[in-house]
Amino acid sequence: MKLQGLNSRGSVEQVMKEVKAQAGRNATPGKQSGLTAEIQSRIGHQLRAMYDDVVRQGVPDRFVELIRKLDVPKPDPQLGATGDPEKDGGS
Repeated sequence: MKLQGLNSRGSVEQVMKEVKAQAGRNATPGKQSGLTAEIQSRIGHQLRAMYDDVVRQGVPDRFVELIRKLDVPKPDPQLGATGDPEKDGGS
């Protein structure tokens, strides 16, 4: 089996058909079949090819800003504005 043209949708579908056909040929009646190392490798190559562009794009600025906002600790209402119970009139 060749690993050419992995980033096109048509080849992904073709590879999956081949994987299913190979699994069907290798299946033993009454025995649960697993994925061979070759099939796992092909699936890994397919996934990397499909998601490579997404990984290279990075995190959009709006998501970075949301993450920054979530990372800022919110004041605990039980501790008051400073976070120090003695300064905020606590006990």
